[in-house]
Amino acid sequence: MTWIEFEERLFRTLERHIVSKRLADGFMLSKKADVEGFIKFSLSVQNRRKSRAGSALEHHLAAIFSARKLRFERGARTENNNRPDFLFPGAKEYNSSAFSENRLVMLGAKSTCKDRWRQVLAEANRIKTKHLLTLEPGISENQTSEMRTKSLQLVLPKKLHETYKSTQQRALLDLQEFVALVEKIQR
Repeated sequence: MTWIEFEERLFRTLERHIVSKRLADGFMLSKKADVEGFIKFSLSVQNRRKSRAGSALEHHLAAIFSARKLRFERGARTENNNRPDFLFPGAKEYNSSAFSENRLVMLGAKSTCKDRWRQVLAEANRIKTKHLLTLEPGISENQTSEMRTKSLQLVLPKKLHETYKSTQQRALLDLQEFVALVEKIQR
């Protein structure tokens, strides 16, 4: 069993214990079904899972970047108090007008994209081309076309490239290619 599988199993066991207790207590309010209470509880469980998945993705990426000896900072502050998930090499360089914009890279990490990819666009004004790593398979051609016009470069695990049309695949990077790009810039 890998560490990731162990962590997932541990989380699910704890979650099952907490959720089971709340379900056993029921959702009644003055002898009536507390539908709003149930919906609120259900959403909190779902949001906790999504948040955990996003945090896990960021932790795994940080481990990969550290293993490859890339210089980066997680959650560094940029303009308007924005915090890109990853800033290469870091906030000090980003905030220095003497540091070339061509040597700055940012990466957003979102396990699912939906319309949240637009958030990444405002997170680092000095960086023209933003990068977004996602685990979202088969994003529509219209959406990936809009991403390209907004200078957003999608980064996906290589296996997910096959869920995109061939015309889209030409514009995708895999994680290895992204790491190689950052390594080249940081040399």
